Amino acid sequence: MHQIVGRASVSLEEGVYIVNSASVVGTKEGQGPLGHLFDRVGSDDLFDCNTWEEAESALQKEAVYMALKKAGKKPEEIQMLFAGDLLGQSIASSFGLKQFEIPHMGIYGACSTCGASMMMGTMAIEGGFAHQAVCVTSSHFASAEKEFRFPLEYGNQRPLSATWTVTGSGAFVLSGEHRKGDRAKITGFTMGMITDFGIKDSMNMGACMAPAAASTIERHLKDFQRDPGDYDKIITGDLGKVGQTILLDLLREKGYDIADVHMDCGIEIYDGDTQDTHAGGSGCGCSAVTLSAYILKQIEEKYWKKVLFVPTGALLSKTSFNEGQSVPGVAHALVIENI
Repeated sequence: MHQIVGRASVSLEEGVYIVNSASVVGTKEGQGPLGHLFDRVGSDDLFDCNTWEEAESALQKEAVYMALKKAGKKPEEIQMLFAGDLLGQSIASSFGLKQFEIPHMGIYGACSTCGASMMMGTMAIEGGFAHQAVCVTSSHFASAEKEFRFPLEYGNQRPLSATWTVTGSGAFVLSGEHRKGDRAKITGFTMGMITDFGIKDSMNMGACMAPAAASTIERHLKDFQRDPGDYDKIITGDLGKVGQTILLDLLREKGYDIADVHMDCGIEIYDGDTQDTHAGGSGCGCSAVTLSAYILKQIEEKYWKKVLFVPTGALLSKTSFNEGQSVPGVAHALVIENI
């Protein structure tokens, strides 16, 4: 059973269970502070492929394979697969996942895709349209640079506000039935609205996405009539250091101080002192692999009882940027609790 609260929030009485998950990352991510927690760290970022795009497809393929294996599930037991990435027409997902022959729904939420896919999977299961679903997303530093900025061969300089696109993929198996060994459960969510402050700097994704994160978090707390302290952590996807500062300021203006409980996946995944990633990490894979490897582990081991997971996305394309459009943002919030 579920209850609609507010305009775009849903509270789940029983919850949808995260049966298991998997994380596959590149070499730089493996060298970061969370490196020992990932299921697989590639020996090189091509993952034995010929192109960066093929490598990203390989990331998704392996993440889904590992998640299913850890969950003890076969592809034919899964009714729906929700997947997306940053590449044009989501080719990392379509080429990487076709062999599983699972009914496929491609989605796009930029770097919020992990949250969007898990929200879609939760709705499908809660609505009785699927018993089990897989949700997966990915990003790759080199393919993203070629898609949105400059090919690596160009050797362009990056400003300090820029974030480093995470090479990684996170996959999650969801189920409506609880069984021993499930990692956590989703007990509610708030769907994000597109938020546009008119920012046009594609090298400052944190500033573009922070207003959307603030909007969703504020609306979530109002809809559920909760305070920041009701959560052990409020976790954004990839705002980085610049975006984190903006988020905290925007929410303070609305009367919410989340500084004591806020965490950003883009800040956690790299070591700011030893790894040259400027403002932190970004990309679809950033929040996905951090959720799978670190956040769920903290929930499983009862260090955290309840978190608000808020992946963030910047909704731009090469076309919109070259035509001088601003960079809108979106953020989706999931309530994840221990069992």
